[in-house]
Amino acid sequence: MAGVWRYAMAVVVLMCVCVWGTTEAVGGARSRPRPQRRPRRKPTVSPIDQTPPAQNVDIQQMGGTWYLLNSASKCSYLMKHGTKVEPTVMTLTLPSTPDEPLSVSTKTRHNHQCWEILQVYNPTPTPGHLTLKGLRPELNTEIVIGETDYSSYAVIYYQKQGKLTMKLYGRSVDNLSEPTLTKFEQLAEKQGMGLAYLFPFPTYSHCGSVDQDHVINCVPTC
Repeated sequence: MAGVWRYAMAVVVLMCVCVWGTTEAVGGARSRPRPQRRPRRKPTVSPIDQTPPAQNVDIQQMGGTWYLLNSASKCSYLMKHGTKVEPTVMTLTLPSTPDEPLSVSTKTRHNHQCWEILQVYNPTPTPGHLTLKGLRPELNTEIVIGETDYSSYAVIYYQKQGKLTMKLYGRSVDNLSEPTLTKFEQLAEKQGMGLAYLFPFPTYSHCGSVDQDHVINCVPTC
């Protein structure tokens, strides 16, 4: 009987060693190691969350024509084709009330053909913050009007799936001051986008009217 008891105790000790490891307690006994807490992950902060809209943005003053003059982005499409960008002009049509969507028309050229892209920017509770809805919520494009004087320039941030693109628009292609261009470069630098990620757009030969066969609705790549 004593031999059976010693055998049973040996099995119990072996099981404890295999399951709990070999941590020693006081007196040389084996004990279960204390579970260690996993370090808490820091919450992810998206770039656009660190980019507050301009103070007291009046969306009603943003209507009209805006010429795309410069863009800052790490978007793969621009990295590959940034030297071949085409003149681009955006027209914002204001809604009758501030809580209604903003109609957006963008005209550009592709393969020597003018195209018009129609989109809708939806307002949010934050003034100066808009949303371009994708096929799914995670594909939405968040838009922030970062800086503008309404009459000559506007810096607009676009974020999709955590990737940020900045665009500098002007009311015309002629009267944008050098300090404004320098300011845009400095703002891009704060987002980790130096001169290698800046893509100036042509300021001539913009598209005029576009035939209906070349009017489309889509969400931009960048």
